[in-house]
This record gives sequence, C-alpha cells and structure tokens, in this order.
Amino acid sequence: MARAKDSSPPVELDVDGRTVRITHPERVYFPAIGATKLDLAQYYASVGEGIVRALRERPCMLHRFPEGLAGDKVHQKRLPHGAPPWVETVRVTFPRYHRTADELCVTELASVLWAVQMSTVEFHPWNSRRADVERPDEWRIDLDPMPDCPFDRVRRVAAVVHEVLDELGATGWPKTSGGNGLHVYVRIAPDHGFGDVRRAALAFAREVERRAPDDVTTTWWRKDRDPSKLFVDYNQNARDHTIASAYSVRGVPEATVSTPIRWDEVADVEPRDLTIRTVPARFAELGDLHAGIDEAVFSIEPLLEWADRDEREGAPDPGPEDVDADQP
Repeated sequence: MARAKDSSPPVELDVDGRTVRITHPERVYFPAIGATKLDLAQYYASVGEGIVRALRERPCMLHRFPEGLAGDKVHQKRLPHGAPPWVETVRVTFPRYHRTADELCVTELASVLWAVQMSTVEFHPWNSRRADVERPDEWRIDLDPMPDCPFDRVRRVAAVVHEVLDELGATGWPKTSGGNGLHVYVRIAPDHGFGDVRRAALAFAREVERRAPDDVTTTWWRKDRDPSKLFVDYNQNARDHTIASAYSVRGVPEATVSTPIRWDEVADVEPRDLTIRTVPARFAELGDLHAGIDEAVFSIEPLLEWADRDEREGAPDPGPEDVDADQP
C-alpha cells in the first residue's frame, strides 16, 4: 500500500529558470504531520533567499531520508550520483582517513531543491567557504542543553552570550536549533585556521561559564557533565564538524526548522512552533533575519588573547579536536 501512494507523477518546479523534477512527490516524509516530499520542496522554495544565504559556497553534508522518516537516515558527504551539470561542488579532504570528497556547494536555490529531490531533509554546511575551506568565516556558538536542562535555562544563557558579544563588539545572529537548543552565529574574518577558531570559541565558552556557573558547563566528556546544565559546545568549530544551517528542516517527526530569530524573541520563542508549516508565513512577513550577517565581520583576536590567558593560568585541556566529546 505504501508504494501505491508513491505512484503520483513527477512534479516539475521552475526555479529561477531551471527545471527541477520532483519524483514521488506524494511520498510521506513526516508521517506525524502528513508532510510529503513535495511539501518539503515547496518549503525550501518559500525560504529560498535565506537557505541559499546560509549555504552559499560552503561544503555541505546532506542528511538524506530516501524513504522519509520511517526509513533510515543517510549521512552523505559526497554529492549523490546523477547531479545535473549546473550543480556545483567543492573538494574537501579528510586527513584522518586520507580521503577526499566532492561535496555539494550551493550557489543557487535550484541546487537546494535538487538535493531535496535526492531525498535530503537536513543541510549541514561547513563554517568555511570554497575560496579557502581551511579558514572559517563563521564562528558558531552552540547552546546545547543536557537532558535535564529546562529551556528557561537556555534562554538565560543566551542572554549572557548576547551580553558578552556586545562587550566584544561582535554581532551575534541567533537561531533555534530545530531541537532543544539555540545557536548563535558570528561572521568572522577568514584569517585563522580551525584550531584557532576552536580555541577562540572555547575561551568565549569559559567566559560565559564564569558569568553563569550555575547554568553552564564546558566539561569535555558528556558522561562527566551535570545533566541539568547547558553545554556551550565550542567543538562545533572544529574541522569537519557541522550543524544544521539556518532554515534547515530537521529530521524529526514535527518537521521543525532551525529558524533565525531576533534577540528580543529569545525570551518567548517556542522552537517546536517553528516548522515547515509555520516558517514560510513568518519568512514572508519578516524576510531573512540573517540578511545582514555578511556585513558584520568580527576579528577573533580578542578571544585568542583570552585563550592565551586561560592557558597561562592553567585551564584544563578540553580534549582532542577529532574525538566526539558527546560519546558515552
């Protein structure tokens, strides 16, 4: 019976002069809300300016669900076979494995919708661009609540993050994670490698922890963290670590969206309310709330000075960059 429902004829979408063919448009990707593959494509088309800005010229890993959420998830680094010639890629290396991969490199909305045709639900870009993939231009502050951490605590920590960023003269661009946390992005000058950006992110996380010790942890291993606290996950700035982009749908039953918000919304936002059903109208009303991100560039030099100070004062080694701190 499931296959019978997938027998609808393909739908052709005109995307800025390109034709993207969506096969099996009625395949249900999100059974809990009845959202289909075509619904997913139409969602991404509705936030086109925002999703392209979030992904533009970044190596991008795809989280694909060939049978929808009822089936298995595929973590796809290499571009899927069958791409039309206008879909662009960027080659990245994985030194640990002595391998390379040609990853999707979005430059236009049609590439996003082609990835949806290839069953992509989530888009996970690098924090660097193809002009120099080894030098990030985006610092990512991931406010990751532990299992017993209430969302009110996430809100409080976000306010501290905002306070510290203001003191540094850095502009932070908040968004929901699409899960239980919040992300804040800061555009940075691409003057440093991943190691330095991670050191800067750790120094910032430690400062937030100093100001909110009852709410925040920077403890490396998940098993050693207080389950009621929020982890400021600086390791999301390590090489080849990715998180869902702004406007990416998440592969969860409610089809939540990692959604840009204003700072004055943090106190009241309910992330579960931001879904593929609700975000298009919000986008139509507000536009892309991250539209100015590329003009607000920050130098991480002050944070590297903080990192030097912390290391002189004997701050503990947080752990290796290439090991997942969240493993059991």
